[in-house]
Formats: sequence, C-alpha cells, structure tokens
Amino acid sequence: MSDSVLRERHGATLVIRLNKPELRNAFDLEMRQGIAEAVHEARDNAEVRAVVLTGSGKAFCAGGDLKALSSEKRPVFADRDRIRRLHVWFRELVNLEKPVIAAVHGPAFGAGFILTLACDFVLATPSARFCAVFTRVGLVPDLGAFYLLPRVVGLMRAKELVFSAREVDAEEARSLGIVYEVVPEDQLLDEALAMAARFHGAATQAIGISKNILNRSFNLDQDTLAELEAAAQAMVMKTEYHQDAVARFLNKQPRAFEWPAKRKPGGGA
Repeated sequence: MSDSVLRERHGATLVIRLNKPELRNAFDLEMRQGIAEAVHEARDNAEVRAVVLTGSGKAFCAGGDLKALSSEKRPVFADRDRIRRLHVWFRELVNLEKPVIAAVHGPAFGAGFILTLACDFVLATPSARFCAVFTRVGLVPDLGAFYLLPRVVGLMRAKELVFSAREVDAEEARSLGIVYEVVPEDQLLDEALAMAARFHGAATQAIGISKNILNRSFNLDQDTLAELEAAAQAMVMKTEYHQDAVARFLNKQPRAFEWPAKRKPGGGA
C-alpha cells in the first residue's frame, strides 16, 4: 500500500485519504495507483458499507503533477494509453455500488475537481475551491470530466467552467449542485463520517443497484430503464434486508434505517 494514499477504517466506513500534503496532493502516477487499490478494497470488502474520500494538509487535490508530466517525453499514443488507463479504475469509483462522500477543503483543481464529481455527495468547507483548470495550461479536461461535469451542472454551465477555467467557491459550488453541503472547517471529517455512518444500517444492495441505474439514466430510453427497474426490483425483493424491513413494518417495530431531518443551511449535512 502506497503512503501517498492512506486507507483507514471507521466501523463500516473506509476513509481514502490523499496523502501528499507537501505537493497539495498532486495527482501523480503513484497516487492514481493508490486510489485504484483503495477503490478495489471498497468494492470487494462486504464489510465496507460507505466510503469517504478526503485529502491531507491544506488541499483536497490541486490537480495533476505538471512538473512530472512535463519531464516525461512519450510518443503521442503512449499519452493516449496513459489517459485511457485512468478510466479503468475511475469507472470503478464512479459506479461503486456503495455511497461515496467527498470531504473537500482547500483546492480541488483539475483532476481533483473531477474526483469530487465522481462521488455521490460532496461536503465542503468555506475554504474549498473548485476549478476545471485544464485550459489554463492548454489541455482539455480529462479523468471523465466530459461525462460527469455536464450531468452535474448542465451543458451550458459546464462549457463556462471549462472555457473560463475560473475558480468556484464553496457556496457557488453548492448553488450549482456540485456541493451537497458547506460545513465548518474544523468539522469536515466528523460530518463526512457521520453522514457515511448513516448508511451502515441502510440497504446496501438496493442503494448500490439504484446508483448503478441512476448513473446510466441519461444514456438510456424510458423502455430500457423500465426493464432495468423491473429486474432490479425482482432482485432486491429477495434480499434479507427487504424481508426484515417488511417484518419490522408489519410488527410495528422501528425501522433499521431512517435518514434524519435536514438541518438548516450552514448547519451541516
């Protein structure tokens, strides 16, 4: 396991921590491999019910390591293959059939920004800044940005963020649908872990298959989605979780999972 990406267990939550604070958690080859390994652990370990993705130091992730990138001279198709390999594990993160929460402070630039978009919920502190920085250095967005960004903010706003490469603060990011909630700086990890812990008693299989279908909903027609819905419902109706939930309802027992009432804006997730 690489020291550039740390893995910590908090009950049924796996915390994945980007850990190159001296480089503001720059997204280099070592970090990519570490994230891939952590995502595979979350996928394959049935005891993990939720994931929190965060960064060490004063940044979430300041983007790609431009110094390392500029020092390597590769044929054009080698660069193409390098980017294509990113999508193997990144697709696993986007479609991980467990809730994934990003806990963001400081810069989330370039690839760091796109990492947050891969998560199901983003909690951010007032210091958080988001930026599709790619065009500043003459690059196009990568790491799945063309897929994720328009789906989160809409096509016109995605174009504006990519063309301008401007920074977005935490409150604007919340208004755009990038951030779920803005939380106090000193409570970020606690809030993320508390949110993740809510899913420890949830129907992981039902949530997972719902996420799988929702992630495809922009690409499929109504009839195809109806077929996926029917197949998914038939599967989850046979789960132990569903049968227990029905028994609890019939016996007037408390539910195993209940989402708390939403707090007022600024009061945490």
